[in-house]
Amino acid sequence: MKTLQKSGGIAALYMAISHLIGIVIFLVVLDYISITDPAQKLALNVEKQTIIFSTNLLMYVFFGFALVVLSLALYDRMKSGASPLIQVGTAIGIIWAGSLIASGMVANAGLATVVALHAKDPAQAVLTFQGIEAVANGLGNANGEILGGVWTLLVSIVALRSGGLPKGQSILGLFVGAVGIITIIPALNDFTGIFGLGQIVWLAWLGIVMLRKSPGSAV
Repeated sequence: MKTLQKSGGIAALYMAISHLIGIVIFLVVLDYISITDPAQKLALNVEKQTIIFSTNLLMYVFFGFALVVLSLALYDRMKSGASPLIQVGTAIGIIWAGSLIASGMVANAGLATVVALHAKDPAQAVLTFQGIEAVANGLGNANGEILGGVWTLLVSIVALRSGGLPKGQSILGLFVGAVGIITIIPALNDFTGIFGLGQIVWLAWLGIVMLRKSPGSAV
């Protein structure tokens, strides 16, 4: 159990760090979000394909595998409460992990395709890129953090009831999870940034708690 808890703690810290690095790369280094023209966005992908490929691995593929470890560690930590919510939360966490891994793999496979096509037919490459990006974004929850929001919310509810995590952290998780859920509403999709930053803090806190404290001493 101690080994799984430490593995979960390391996974949580990795998720927080990789998410933060990914935000810095996409928002600051590449300024990706500000580019709305498909042709310009494709040109950036072609020019910076190594950086984008690596960031997709970091933020989606490896993040997804870490999420599986963390979900199982949290289940092991709080299963003694016998709450069915932790079972549902674990299942949703694993579904979310699979969705993120698929998103990163689709994005990287598509990147290789459009880079090769861009050299022959730039116009067709733009159309192909738009289709691939739509699929990758859908799998990556770009249209609303419903999976991440529900997972964070359920874990926090169980933790608050069982004392499996510090009370302050559980309350933060309730807020972060709720924000993630409401981003599924198109008018509130801009709150995705609040969810992302809040979850970075929550995950970093979670990693520290799991590495330093046993379930019985979390409160």
